[in-house]
This record gives sequence, structure tokens and C-alpha cells, in this order.
Amino acid sequence: MKILLPAVLIGCGLSTAINTAFTQNWTHAATPNHIWVAVASSADGRKQVALSLMWSYYISTNFGDTWTSNSEPQRGTTIGSWNAIASSADGNKLVATSVTSSIWASTNGGLTWLSNNVPGVYAWKSIASSADGTKLVAVDGGYSPGGGLIYSSTNSGITWTETSAPRDYWSSIASSADGTRLVAAVGADHKSPFHPLGRIYTSTNSGEIWEVSDAPSNNWASIASSADGIRLVAAAMPGYVNNEWTKSAIYLSTDAGATWTSCTMPELGWQSVAISADGTRMIAASQQGHIYTSTDAGARWTSNNVPNQNWFAMTASADGNHLVVAAVTDASLNPGSMYDAYTSPMPLMKLTPSGGSLTLAWIVPATNFVLQQKSDLATAGWVTLTNRPRLNLTNLQDEITVSPNAANGFFRLKSQ
Repeated sequence: MKILLPAVLIGCGLSTAINTAFTQNWTHAATPNHIWVAVASSADGRKQVALSLMWSYYISTNFGDTWTSNSEPQRGTTIGSWNAIASSADGNKLVATSVTSSIWASTNGGLTWLSNNVPGVYAWKSIASSADGTKLVAVDGGYSPGGGLIYSSTNSGITWTETSAPRDYWSSIASSADGTRLVAAVGADHKSPFHPLGRIYTSTNSGEIWEVSDAPSNNWASIASSADGIRLVAAAMPGYVNNEWTKSAIYLSTDAGATWTSCTMPELGWQSVAISADGTRMIAASQQGHIYTSTDAGARWTSNNVPNQNWFAMTASADGNHLVVAAVTDASLNPGSMYDAYTSPMPLMKLTPSGGSLTLAWIVPATNFVLQQKSDLATAGWVTLTNRPRLNLTNLQDEITVSPNAANGFFRLKSQ
């Protein structure tokens, strides 16, 4: 059987021309203005959850077209506010942290929540989840003396265990899709101007052992990982440490944090970053009102036309075609807005022979596709395969196994 897979082509630098392959049209999300602090989505971007200060949160199940306001869990029984959120690939398992010791877990997309307090933790800063939602990892920002620790869970947040990570002023953490490779960033301790600058740590065994990467010391604010944990992107904020100001910067790693490269980007107070499952698409947001995107693994970046707001949080679908950014405040220090952008997916299919079968795979797209087959390339006559794709939770790819025959075979993905 001869197979044809119609392929689509999809050093850090700054693009000076319009990148038509990733020109974004940003739309104000159908949510009221809030002090937005965190946002997460399912792998396909269909299910989204946004958290604001003082326990308010909103849920969307239709790519952000409409949103539903939900009551905060157990109003009046917990002091504090939301701080971070992570989602499983299907959007059903959510885990959110507060600025107090509370961690909240949901197994139904945020309709109901259960709390779990971790003693001795005072300021959860960031949380990450494996694709199946079972392996979780959260960092304590370290408002307690000496800094905070990193905790992990292997049962969707029912119980938590302190990892071997050292005490430090942790700011952000990210996980590979299988929860094995972790990367955690440290910010500067602003209460002590003589505290050393933050570092970036990595783990290849779900947090059992941590190693310091060769990333330069900086006031790291956000970090993101591809599905395999190999491609990383990190953002640093300006910080006054050791009697001097550090620079805002974006750094990339293509070897799981072994080495890092600085991007040629303006110093705009980078606050948050996100990355697609394959590491080719990236987005960086600034507290100074700027959003930059890349479609070539960070080689070139393009400035996007967005309102001037203090962009604080973001999320991206697995293919990087559906983006959501949320702001704490606008330019006048009023509650911020939420915006989203959508680019029509053009999935690249891959074929892998396995015994007498063939597996077709593509990153789970931010829309619905069906797989079609035909014996020639004539316009008409494509047949939609009835077997449904399965989601591979180790790489966030949809997969379908087919049995080849002696004739020619052509496959394509068609949007519904």
C-alpha cells in the first residue's frame, strides 16, 4: 500500500515584518472585567476556566464563546484568594491553589471542588498537572522564612508529599504530559535585596531529584514546557537584587533545560509564557501591555495588536492555535479584561508503521477534525473513517490505527 500524507508546513530573534502565518485577531472574551490571576484550558481549548482575585471564577465549555459564573467554594470558610490553576487534557480534572495553604481539586470541570490543606505552606505560586490529571506538582512561593518547598501528588490532589527540592522563592512550575519531567523557576526575594537571583531547576523523575540548570540567575516569573518536557520557555521580570536591577528577558531551552539561549526581545516586564505541545508555537505576555507570539520554536517573535493591560496569565491549546490571555488591571489600574485569539489549525499528520498496521497521529487540534481516506487524489469520493481517534496522553496527539491494503492510500484531515 502506498501512503500519501498531505503535509502542512507550519537562534531567537525579533520579527520586524508581519508574520502572516500567525497574525492574531484578538477578541474580548465574553466575561466581565475582573482582577484575573489564572486561566487554564483543555488540550483542545474547548473547556476553559478563569480565576479572579477573591474566589470568583468562570467556566466555558465552548471555546470561550460563552462563560458561566460559579460560586466560590465554601464561601466564608477560607481566607485568601485564588492564585493558580492547572487542567487535565480533557478539562475535567482541575486543581487550583490559593494564596493560603488551600489546594482545591475538581473532577467535573469546576462544577464542584474539594479542598486539601498542606501544613506549613503560606503562598502557593504555581501548579502543574500531567495530561491525565493524576500527577500534580505545586510550588510554595516562600513567604515563610527561608523560602518555600515543592509538593507533588500522584492521586489527583487527594494527598500531597514534600519533594526533595530545596527551600527557595519558587515562582513557577511546568510539567511534561506524562508528569515525569518537571521544570521549576525561582524568583527574587523582594524582602531581601541581598538574596541571590533566582535559578531554574529540572527533574526527570517527577520531582524525586532536582538539579540546577545552567540558566542565568534572574527574577524568573513564568516557565512552560512542551508535552515531552524537552522544549522549554522561561520569562524573567525586572527585579532589584544585589543592589542592581535585573533585566526582563525570554530564554529558551531545546534540551530539557541542559542549556539555555536568550531571545532578542525588548525588555517589557515579561510576566507569563505558554508553549504548544510540540514546542513550535509560543506566546509571551508583558505586564506593560504587550503580547508576542512565535510559530518557529522561538526563532522569530511577532508583536500582537492587543489593548494596553497588565497581562498576568495565559493558556494555550495543545496545538497553540487557541490562545487566552487575562489581565490583572488595565492601563488605568481598573480590573482587567480577558482576550482570546484563534488561528485555523492545519495539523501535520505523522505515520508510524507497527507490525501489520499503520498509526496516523497529529496534535490534538483546537477544533473538530475527521480522518478521511481515498485511493487517489481526485476531489470527490473521500470516505470518512468511522473509528475514532484516541488521545495519547504522553504527547497530546490524536491517534488512529488503520490496516493497510495492497492499493494506494491517501489520508487527509477535514474540519467539521
